[in-house]
Amino acid sequence: MEITFHGVASQTEKMPPKVGEFLPEFKVLAPNKTLSTKELLTKPSLISVVPDIDTRVCSLSTKHFNQEVDKYQGFNFYTISTNTLAEQANWCATEGVEKMQLLSDVQAEFGKALGLYVADKKIDARSIWIVAENGKILYQELIKEQTNEPDYKTALGFLEHLENNR
Repeated sequence: MEITFHGVASQTEKMPPKVGEFLPEFKVLAPNKTLSTKELLTKPSLISVVPDIDTRVCSLSTKHFNQEVDKYQGFNFYTISTNTLAEQANWCATEGVEKMQLLSDVQAEFGKALGLYVADKKIDARSIWIVAENGKILYQELIKEQTNEPDYKTALGFLEHLENNR
């Protein structure tokens, strides 16, 4: 998939799965453990993928979703980046983010499985995923220009619709 950074083209390793398909198997790192796809999806989940938590847009989007977590009790909220667990913990402490669970894809297993890995930059492409407990992709936003923020209103509106139709 082609993406851009400040208008300069780059490429992910493959095409991501589409809405209606299922997440592939992957593993990510959480503090003191490794989590599989199945272990993450204990309930419907919003997964925000950011290239580098220590950059402005990644920080803004993670903080934005962190502020929304309490409004959606029936959902998991995750941010996945290729930062190390230590980098993520330092960022959370500095920014006061406590509700959004950050997960590390430092080994790029998640990014490669989902077709989001950008090999020449060693990061995952920015995207938003809303996934059912069974792994079915219900919503996705693949952000072409990586310096742009996601469409929070549409993603959260989709969550609200899911919550109201339970």
